[in-house]
Amino acid sequence: MICPHCERNLLRKERTGNRCTHCNRSYALDPKTNPLRLNDLRVRRITAALSDEGRIGIVPEQLWYALSRKRLRDSEFGQGCLGGAFVVAGFVTVVAFVAETPVLLIASAALLLAGLVIVVARAMGAGRGIPPVAREAFPTQVLGAWREVYGTLPPGVLDTSEPAGGTSEPAGGTAAVTGAADTTGVLVCPDRAVVAFLVADGLPARHGLAVVRSAEEARAVPSNGPVLVLHDSDADGELLVRRLRDALPGRTVIDAGPPLRTVRALPQAVPYRDPRRKPGPAEMRLLTEPGTYTPEELKWLGQGWRFPLVGLPPARLLTVVDRIAGQVTRGVDADRRRAADLGFLTWPETAGPDPVGGR
Repeated sequence: MICPHCERNLLRKERTGNRCTHCNRSYALDPKTNPLRLNDLRVRRITAALSDEGRIGIVPEQLWYALSRKRLRDSEFGQGCLGGAFVVAGFVTVVAFVAETPVLLIASAALLLAGLVIVVARAMGAGRGIPPVAREAFPTQVLGAWREVYGTLPPGVLDTSEPAGGTSEPAGGTAAVTGAADTTGVLVCPDRAVVAFLVADGLPARHGLAVVRSAEEARAVPSNGPVLVLHDSDADGELLVRRLRDALPGRTVIDAGPPLRTVRALPQAVPYRDPRRKPGPAEMRLLTEPGTYTPEELKWLGQGWRFPLVGLPPARLLTVVDRIAGQVTRGVDADRRRAADLGFLTWPETAGPDPVGGR
């Protein structure tokens, strides 16, 4: 790996204890010892790209996804075990037949069986799409090591360890409403990290949107304005829009989440699975009833696959949500409509990466 300080190419023996033997300075991440195979220079490079060279702040979860994409795409479940098991099994089998040793024959059979189990597991998709570092573990396993060495987060990454801007949760467990005063509409987003990202950019305040995380909180907002729904492309997200329309009859509910069919068709979109968040039979019945999903899409959703909002390129996410929010709220608030007509609240359209971006 390359030392992030002196830029010398370091052999393994030249960087024991995450310290360069040439410049004697410590670094945070060694690709040989962390599950995502990261080094400091790669983290800086990806962070710079996500934050548009520091022009926008990103949240740790967006960095987590970007750094996990390669490992998710190139799933390596069982490859080393599989090859090793068959090589050893073959060697042991040859020796067993030559020596006519029953114990070795039994051992070779066990190894061959283990290899076959791995083959079947891989064919059934076991281990595919599961991040090597869980989203909730990323701040400790990766960013914790970064803080120890550099004393702060990578440049451009927002510190969301402390609640900010009204996104905190009181003792009762219900998220506080952000921007509820003088609101023209409601933005519903269950993902706390995405809410923090949008609030840090000032998007809800710019459009007079109250930010909540559930249908119950949306119903409590004193507004009859439109309801904008931002969600992951997964079973929970697909059902959220329906639940909101049922909970808010007569209100305009706009699905602003990435369309499932569109996302799945994009080659650069890399989904992941969380075995703890697979939809149950009741949820699958609700997804099946309308007849809007193909059997393949239902299978995909039922296996717990998802494409997260934090996987969208941050600049693109801001641009899309800002444009939709602007179009929606202009029709509600006369002052905002007049300002938009004059161009004060519109952002220039710039060519950017695809909605799910590749890296």
